[in-house]
Amino acid sequence: MMPLRTIVNKVKISKAQKFIYARVFDGMPKEDNFELVEEDIPPLKDGEYLAQAQFLSIDPYMRAYTYKLPIGSTMMGSQVAKIIDSKNPNFPVGKHVVGEFGWRTLTVADSKPGALMRRPPYLVPESEGMPLSLFLGILGMTGNSAYFGFMEICKPIAGDTVVISGAAGGVGSHVGQIAKIKGCKVIGLTGSDEKAQWLRSIGFNEVINYKTENLMTSLRELAPERIDSYFDNVGGEISSLVIQNMKKYGRVSVCGCISSYNLPYGSLPKATIIQPSIIMNELKVKGFLVSSWKNRWMEGINKNLEWLREGKLVYKETVTKGFENMPKALIGILSGDNIGKAVVKV
Repeated sequence: MMPLRTIVNKVKISKAQKFIYARVFDGMPKEDNFELVEEDIPPLKDGEYLAQAQFLSIDPYMRAYTYKLPIGSTMMGSQVAKIIDSKNPNFPVGKHVVGEFGWRTLTVADSKPGALMRRPPYLVPESEGMPLSLFLGILGMTGNSAYFGFMEICKPIAGDTVVISGAAGGVGSHVGQIAKIKGCKVIGLTGSDEKAQWLRSIGFNEVINYKTENLMTSLRELAPERIDSYFDNVGGEISSLVIQNMKKYGRVSVCGCISSYNLPYGSLPKATIIQPSIIMNELKVKGFLVSSWKNRWMEGINKNLEWLREGKLVYKETVTKGFENMPKALIGILSGDNIGKAVVKV
């Protein structure tokens, strides 16, 4: 029997690369907000394993949540990594693990939850050859944000009219497809004709390019009986206009607020007041963190995997190659360059 502690290819790796949060953001992140450094890999203790990054997730929340990071900290984020050394029988060599290891190439890890989402690392489930990157996207946190954030808060009913902002992103495009599975009419909001064309190709009934169309006029034309539920990824004036067009007892799931992420907290963007619409239509408005469903995590993954295998879900990825390009990938997603889920391939 092979001993538990084995190093793949018997190659000893002694140093990791990582990006640290080097300077406080001022508006849009810049490459010099980060610094690429090396650090030694310590010997493993009992219960630990060494994981080598394969794909790293790029998400808008990384810009918003950096206020929690002290300068000099490893930049936050999730990754799919290959276990190349282990002293933990639950994380054997050769398996792949999803963990909140941050922007680093090698991680000495154990079974403890990550610092941000408080979700413990877990082995990639058997998935019949699905690409590993999907476990950061449609079969990972992105997919679970769509699944739980939409199903549990918007509670879709066949025939509902659903509006999704940031619709061409990883979460938004996934929500739209779940809404179609549930028999809803789906209207996506996006900022380019290319993205609008892709959304129509995956089943969105209508798409509004808010940069070239009058959003209020288009919403009233496309949803003459008003909107049952709204999945909000952007906040700001776009969300104020959507909420003004909600039906009585409409439901709003607030996943993100990307319109404000690059601004200091003291100068958030002004938007039309929404409280009159919330009161008069008795709307349910609820924000969420996907970590609230950490105890049901595999439920979401398994349901999305089922839909994927049945051909009811499709996905698109924007893949940046090279660990050294992590900052460029984050800047890209905050600039709206991505379609679907953004990942970096090491």
